[in-house]
Amino acid sequence: MGSELGLTEEKILALADYDTSPLYSEEEKTALEYADSMTITGREVTDELFSRLRGFYDDDALVELTEIIAWENASSKFNRALRVPSQKLWKR
Repeated sequence: MGSELGLTEEKILALADYDTSPLYSEEEKTALEYADSMTITGREVTDELFSRLRGFYDDDALVELTEIIAWENASSKFNRALRVPSQKLWKR
């Protein structure tokens, strides 16, 4: 899906190291850190992170970003519990 939106394969493959990759902008790194903080058990969204997010996104955009991350997390948990296999939406 990302490749259909103009993301390069190189950028997609660098996703695991987004925080140190020069391929990602500060805005992208902050959004991905937010997604990690919402997703990874034991982590939380700190006030400092939320403040950085506000530097890039207005209230409406923050609500939308949060909803998308929450939806993807719920979808992932749902599919995993019911053993729904990957649909292989991205291939090299």
